[in-house]
Amino acid sequence: MAQHGTLDFMLGAKADGETILKGLQSIFQEQGMAESVHTWQDHGYLATYTNKNGSFANLRIYPHGLVLLDLQSYDSDAQKLNQDSTGRVKRLPPIVRGEAINRYWPTADGRLVEYDIDEVMYDEDSPYQNIKILHSKQFGNILILSGDVNLAESDLAYTRAIMGSGKEDDTGKDVLILGGGDGAILCEITDQMVIDGCKKYMRKTCGDVSDNLKGDCYQVLIEDCIPVLKRYAKEGREFDYVINDLTAVPISTSPEEDSTWEFLRLILDLSVKVLKQDGKYFTQGNCVNLTEALSLYEEQLGRLYCPVEFSKEIVCVPSYLELWVFYTVWKKAKP
Repeated sequence: MAQHGTLDFMLGAKADGETILKGLQSIFQEQGMAESVHTWQDHGYLATYTNKNGSFANLRIYPHGLVLLDLQSYDSDAQKLNQDSTGRVKRLPPIVRGEAINRYWPTADGRLVEYDIDEVMYDEDSPYQNIKILHSKQFGNILILSGDVNLAESDLAYTRAIMGSGKEDDTGKDVLILGGGDGAILCEITDQMVIDGCKKYMRKTCGDVSDNLKGDCYQVLIEDCIPVLKRYAKEGREFDYVINDLTAVPISTSPEEDSTWEFLRLILDLSVKVLKQDGKYFTQGNCVNLTEALSLYEEQLGRLYCPVEFSKEIVCVPSYLELWVFYTVWKKAKP
């Protein structure tokens, strides 16, 4: 079987190339591989390892800490196991590195997806996050926040799902949207820099609703939503619909996720407090494959200040290249 793998990683500016090389040498020596090392004073190291069975490895160590490791081997006895019905050897497409535009972005469940990105439309850092809008030949412009694919011009399915998939009539109703800086939800019915980028480069998604922060029947607040929700709850203000488009359900309960879960629980409780008794709360969950994370979220729904019921819908979001779960939550009817 032909095997080929490439690994690249960064060890940090303080990593010494010679120390890295010596640390990895023993691994190849244990495999009986012959070593050839090339050294450049200002350009790091290149080590080549070869074995009698034809397998080899290239190890490239750069002065700034980047390490590239390329491994290749061939097992002629197992080749037939890697052939299709026509006898052709199955091959994976190459990964393209070093291009000016990154075309590889991870899915929520950890798979690496190659997009047909051909242009960077917008790339700015706000005080809160990195904001990119990249053009895809297939999906149109895609909004990416701090490395997370958020929404593309192709993703009407996402917008419809987080609004109840056409099952609700919001005519004349009071609707509170949390997040939604891309303007898609408001167009159908926050970071100022997200709004600025989207209203220029994602017009197919937001139309002209982001051109003005206040219209005849809406107002956009560029504020932290938590104090606003607390103020509305204190004033007794209630809404027919609350749409939470702030963040997806965290994928784990690891320490680095704790603050996100805490934020999510607070938003849930405050949102239900400003929801009318017969109102609906809409939000995204996460990838359908992340069953543990979704179960943890559903546990949170049972810990709110008042009992609630919920339903969920699974929708294929085009630019996500995965099935996504959306929730509808409502207060349990009083006996």
